[in-house]
Amino acid sequence: MKKYLLTVSLFFLGVGVFAQVSFSMRFYDKKVYYVQGSKDEPIRVLLTIANNNPYPFYFKIADDRAFSIDFDVRTTMNRPLPQTDLLLRKRAESGQVYFRTVSIEPGESFSFVEDIREYASLLNAGAFVVQAKLYPELFKRVSSAAQQSGASPIVSNRLILNIRPPTVLGEDGVPVAMDVETNAILVREKLSPDQMITYVLTARQKSQWEKFFLYMDLKSMILRDDARRRQWNTESEEGRLKMLTRYRAELQESKVDGDIVVIPMKFDVQRVNYGVEEGTVVVLEWFQVGGYVEKKQYTYNIQRQEDVWMIVNYTVQNLGTE
Repeated sequence: MKKYLLTVSLFFLGVGVFAQVSFSMRFYDKKVYYVQGSKDEPIRVLLTIANNNPYPFYFKIADDRAFSIDFDVRTTMNRPLPQTDLLLRKRAESGQVYFRTVSIEPGESFSFVEDIREYASLLNAGAFVVQAKLYPELFKRVSSAAQQSGASPIVSNRLILNIRPPTVLGEDGVPVAMDVETNAILVREKLSPDQMITYVLTARQKSQWEKFFLYMDLKSMILRDDARRRQWNTESEEGRLKMLTRYRAELQESKVDGDIVVIPMKFDVQRVNYGVEEGTVVVLEWFQVGGYVEKKQYTYNIQRQEDVWMIVNYTVQNLGTE
């Protein structure tokens, strides 16, 4: 095979360059990532090698990508994260590394997907800077002499990876999310009935869905409807969790029970009646509708669950316009 002398040139956008060969990285299916097991929540990135040379670019790709790819993951304080135990064991073994030689023609590219969790120990929440490395002559073949002859890794652009704390499931199976203002896990507190309703309505005014749902018993809300209750009774545990997730999404899209998710321009708690386990909170709420204001009276049925008041039902009475 004819050998080419490749020189390193700079690329002002930050994409790693090996002569005129660029190595780039982007999230394959970007979403919210949590501190969880690597098999449960993969952090997949799409790696692309593009040949901008006037001649073919040849490199080796191992069947086990751990011998072709590496990830440098650092905290915002520039502290590197340790590699996974599995990755360290693989590279410590002395067995045969199987690979194939890939040829990328001028103007073409070669892409594949890798999971960052298989390389770096992402055990804590936080923000991290990720950069990928490609070893054209395989990881085990890199030595000081080889690096001088052109076998040093090609580095990619950098990505910012945000890892959230692990999800905490509420009793209804719906994740208790993070407070976007404080970056802390939302926890139900022992609020009085009027404080709880004020918390929920204020959250809705600010479009803070996590806080809005925090004191809402979605299971009880689902069972208000006869058809949904019959379906609930026939579903498995997994099916019920899907119903809860779907109901929450439909509430956010105002597809069901639109009265409870409409945003009040202002509200006033009128009466609070409660006993040991149950109670009601009556609230006047005003809504801007076009050029006029609608006034409605909401009666929230509440229930004490593990010493925390939760909304389990509600009714609405129209009081006209102002």
